[in-house]
Amino acid sequence: MASIFTKIIAGELPGHFVWKDDVCVAFLTIAPLKPGHTLVVPRAEVDSWTDLEPDVMQHLTGVAQSIGRALDRAYRPEKVGLVILGLEVRHVHLHVSCIWKPTDLDFGNADPNVPPESIAKEAEVVRTALRELGYESVVDG
Repeated sequence: MASIFTKIIAGELPGHFVWKDDVCVAFLTIAPLKPGHTLVVPRAEVDSWTDLEPDVMQHLTGVAQSIGRALDRAYRPEKVGLVILGLEVRHVHLHVSCIWKPTDLDFGNADPNVPPESIAKEAEVVRTALRELGYESVVDG
């Protein structure tokens, strides 16, 4: 059975994409820790990051770094955090989120009630920052 992320990538479920290339996509989570919280997801449905081919993992971290630079530009956080969990959806995904204090990466603080229009607005903020930084794999809203 396809993961929810596979369905989002295939367009069967909505997603607020900020990046698409041949290897991966990036879209905003529907339960963000902070505004701009983005997931970097390989197109291939793989459960554990340790099972990814090294070049795919390298590509994902490179995209996560690009997203992190955009979040830093757009939101000016203390830092940008990168976390790999994968318990809630069994499809590799890297969380890229702004942080001001360590508890900003506590997933117990995720907000599952953010209206879709707010997520769409934040996706445009991230896309704008990615474009300003000169990245070419940015998608239109």
